[in-house]
Amino acid sequence: MADKSDTAEIAKMTFEQALAELESIVNRLEAGKGQLDEAIDAYTRGAALKAHCEKKLREAQEKVEKISIGPGGGADGVEPANLG
Repeated sequence: MADKSDTAEIAKMTFEQALAELESIVNRLEAGKGQLDEAIDAYTRGAALKAHCEKKLREAQEKVEKISIGPGGGADGVEPANLG
């Protein structure tokens, strides 16, 4: 499992930053580069990054679902999602 400093660092990342790092980790693991311990650490960080990306996507989906469509077909406004 990722340690607390990794978790805090990942929590500050944007979706795009986390996804880019996750893609990099997947590429390294698929290429078989590095030692076993490094691969295990990378897999653990990758799992944390994946969870972070999934959370960010859920948050974005909730925001999109809160958009109210007006009678003319346009957006009347956006209600912020209650995420906490």
